[in-house]
Amino acid sequence: MSPTGPKRPKLVADKRYSKTKPAAKKPARRKSRKPTTKHTTRRTSPNRPKGILGWPIFLIGWVFRLIWRLTWKSAVVVTLLVAGAVFYFASTIPDLNALLDGRAKGSVTILDRYGAVYAWRGDQRGRTITTETASPHLANAIIASEDKRFYGHLGLSPRGIASAIRINLSEGRGPLSGHGGSTLTQQVAKLLCLGVPFDPNEWKNEAAYEADCRQGSLRRKIKEAVYALALETKFSKDEILTIYLNRAYLGAGSHGFDAAAQRYFSIPASELNPAQAAMLAGMLPKPSVYAPTANLKRSQDRAATVLRLMNEQGYLSDEETAQFQANPATLSTAAKAQAGGYFADWIMGDLPAFLTRKTTEDVIIKTTLDPRIQTAAEDAMTKIFETKVSPGSEAEAAIVVMSSDGAVRGMVGGRETKVTGAFNRATQAKRQTGSAFKPFVYAAALDMGYRWDDFILDEPYCVNVPGSGEWCPKNYTRKHYGNVSLTEALARSLNIPAVKVAEDVGLEAVRSVASMFGIESDLAAGPALALGASESTLLETTGAFAGILNGGSAVIPYGLTELSLVGESDPLMTQTGGIGERVISQQAAQQLVYMMSRVVEAGTGSRAKIDGLEIAGKTGTTNSSRDAWFIGFTAEYVMGVWMGYDDNTPLKGVTGGGLPAEMWREAMVRIQSELVPTPLPMIRPGSAPQFDGRLITSDGRVIQGQGQGRRPQGGQNVGQAVEDALIGVLRSIFGKN
Repeated sequence: MSPTGPKRPKLVADKRYSKTKPAAKKPARRKSRKPTTKHTTRRTSPNRPKGILGWPIFLIGWVFRLIWRLTWKSAVVVTLLVAGAVFYFASTIPDLNALLDGRAKGSVTILDRYGAVYAWRGDQRGRTITTETASPHLANAIIASEDKRFYGHLGLSPRGIASAIRINLSEGRGPLSGHGGSTLTQQVAKLLCLGVPFDPNEWKNEAAYEADCRQGSLRRKIKEAVYALALETKFSKDEILTIYLNRAYLGAGSHGFDAAAQRYFSIPASELNPAQAAMLAGMLPKPSVYAPTANLKRSQDRAATVLRLMNEQGYLSDEETAQFQANPATLSTAAKAQAGGYFADWIMGDLPAFLTRKTTEDVIIKTTLDPRIQTAAEDAMTKIFETKVSPGSEAEAAIVVMSSDGAVRGMVGGRETKVTGAFNRATQAKRQTGSAFKPFVYAAALDMGYRWDDFILDEPYCVNVPGSGEWCPKNYTRKHYGNVSLTEALARSLNIPAVKVAEDVGLEAVRSVASMFGIESDLAAGPALALGASESTLLETTGAFAGILNGGSAVIPYGLTELSLVGESDPLMTQTGGIGERVISQQAAQQLVYMMSRVVEAGTGSRAKIDGLEIAGKTGTTNSSRDAWFIGFTAEYVMGVWMGYDDNTPLKGVTGGGLPAEMWREAMVRIQSELVPTPLPMIRPGSAPQFDGRLITSDGRVIQGQGQGRRPQGGQNVGQAVEDALIGVLRSIFGKN
């Protein structure tokens, strides 16, 4: 029976769980496809090769795409590395003031007696200058010639590098050899040695350190470029240029443009005109080549090129350029002369090394040098060798000029006068003095009682030398002159009388007098001492003659008057004179000066005579003419001249009375030209000595004549003289018996 009531609604459960499952759908029948042969075109990637040239083009493109990916990624990596290196270097670079003076050594500035600079030694540096305090022409000249894009680049100039490589290759060199295309900033990096300071414990010497700083390897170039970028990061352009102005090397030991301006023009860098600034800037590529002291004409030609560049870049007008090219810079008087090189070297070697050769301070030395006298000596030597010596001769010479107190006024140590560090024949060469030694024999005799007018017999003479046998001296002329006064014997430079006098007064007395006068070399022990067999330097012997001029007191030759440090008001060392103890009496010295004046007036030194001027001196010629000397003096100056060969080759036809005396005269004429002649300090006899029967025989005995003859106190040996004096004292006390 079917329910009859109202129809109930479906429950939710009924919806969820229906009693009957819906019929499953039949799968749709797949339409059968007829098998057909279908020619379809395969889709190709736009990057795939097409045609015969497809693959090559594809490969090339692929390579380029790979390179591009690697390039930009590498560029990013390199940029980061460079930025890191630049940041690192910039953080290690010291402040500006610490970079302005990079010298490992100090400097020595040498002044003459008037306070003017005449020589420099060590690493010179002038005052600190900036782009504001230096002459504006200087910065313009540097930029025009070295880096015209300086204010526009960041430390590197790709255009300059490319141009340098092109020039190097065109000239047959490697791309990095020769022209470097460096900017001023890169040059500063090199001057700073890429921040590596000099360490004496790591480097053999400073030269090796600097050579390493200048090397041009690829690795070094890369590091230099990075350091240049760091400098640009750390400093402004003007500060970089300031470092360059103070550290650039400009020849002759000059570091920085102020030192160079003082060295070549004797003015500060603030006063440089365009021609002078162009000359200094032109030296930068090769200071030793373009230095005006090396070749002034070449330096001026180079400066003319720099002036043209300054004009092209608008720093000079056409009129200014023409003016300064027509009137090029010239050297100052001191730089032009280059005088006193031997003198400066002597001073440097004579003082403590820590104040000269190895100084770390800047030292100023005031000396006794007189530039006029120095130039006179150099000119005289040059003239004699140009006019009197055979071309090609290798003979040498030396000259020393000093005051009677030992103050050296001029010194020439060789024919090549404009030198530094050369062998100094005036102070370093020890040579036999020959007859130039004889004044010390007569000095001993006069001091012991001999007189200028005493006579001696010039005759054949021999002396027995223990251990050597008989020795018989000969006169230079091989002649004998009989009875001669001591004055005549010295004027003629007779050997036999000199030996006899030396034997009579005692060789030890002669040796003592010579040594006390300043001849410090080992003196011969035998009778040949009287003829100058011992060796001495020209400086020593000239100083000994100065003792005769000043009245008989020894002198110590000196050249320094004051030494001080830059910035210090009080000097470290001073000297005011070199006169020492008395050696012979003033009376003996005055007699000896007179005797030596006759050498010039009527003896072997007549070629040194100057009209209107009193001169005393002595010639000297050694065996085989290996050495020739003339040492003489006026009332103002003593001058010694030596000639010879460095290897002791005998001179041909040269004696002390020849070329040395002529050279002495040439120099003294120049020296005395501005002085009023002054009489010599000597006795002035009324007439020539007359023989009165007194003479010294071959055995040293003094023979008393029939006239008024005096027996000289020195007419016996030293021991006998002392004994006689002692007997005289005893007799005065106890009576004649």
